Amino acid sequence: MRLLEVLIIFSSLSFLAYGIAYFTNPKMKSEFVRFGLSKFGTLTAILEIVGALGLLIGLLYDSVLVLSSGGLALLMFLGVVVRLKIKDGLWASSPALFYFGLNLYIFIETIKIFLN
Repeated sequence: MRLLEVLIIFSSLSFLAYGIAYFTNPKMKSEFVRFGLSKFGTLTAILEIVGALGLLIGLLYDSVLVLSSGGLALLMFLGVVVRLKIKDGLWASSPALFYFGLNLYIFIETIKIFLN
């Protein structure tokens, strides 16, 4: 299995877990209240789950992988922006930053494959 495929599966499982956790763990919902984004919590969780499934489907279809990884990278970029806005420290912001970078990498690598 190639490194890119391992990273795709890792990201997908992570986003599935985060998305499902929003609906099962009250702490996840309270984080969106803390961010001042409580009305966007459900949408964000659904986008995470759809993006995670898209990453898995993208293992078979490059175009789906481009859309899913790009969408998740954008979602995590916005997560980093929110963390900066509410003045969370680097440690609290690091998961969003990590997943932004990971999905941006998947996006760029898939674009390279898609264009060849």
